[in-house]
Amino acid sequence: MAIQVGDKVPSGSFKVMGAEGPAVVNTSDIFDGKKVVMFAVPGAFTPGCSVTHLPGFIVNADKIKAKGVESIVCLAVNDAFVMGAWGKAQNAEEIVMAADGSGDYTKALDLELDLTAGGLGVRSKRYAMIVDNGEVTYLGVDTKDIEKSSAEAVLAEL
Repeated sequence: MAIQVGDKVPSGSFKVMGAEGPAVVNTSDIFDGKKVVMFAVPGAFTPGCSVTHLPGFIVNADKIKAKGVESIVCLAVNDAFVMGAWGKAQNAEEIVMAADGSGDYTKALDLELDLTAGGLGVRSKRYAMIVDNGEVTYLGVDTKDIEKSSAEAVLAEL
C-alpha cells in the first residue's frame, strides 16, 4: 500500500549533486525534526515537469518557506548528474534536486509509475507531500494533470 497521511516516511537515501560530484543524503538528514515539502516528477527535462511542475515550486519557494518549511525537495528516478543539470537549467537554487537513480525510495513509498511501454522504464508518480518531523501531513498524487501536486496546492495545505 502506498504511503498515506499519518505515516512516517521510510528511511533511505538520495544522491544530490555537490561541488565535488554526487553526494549521498540520508532521509533522516532531510526529514528529522523539520517541515519539508517533497514533490516528485516522472522525469527531469520532460515537458510537464519542466514547464509547469518544477517552475511552480521555484516561483513559490519563498512563499512556501515563509510557512515554516525548511526545505523543498524535488525527487525523480534519474541520476544525480541529470538532476543537477536540470536544476541548473531551471535556476532551481532553492530546491534540493534529489536523485532516486534506481527508484528504491520510490518503491519504498509504493508510488511507482510503470512507463516501460513508452520506453521510460519504471519512474515515480507525480506527487507532492508535506512531511513534518518525518510524518506525512499532506499527500497529493496526480494521475493526469498537475493539480494535487502543484506548488499552489501545497501552499493551500500549509
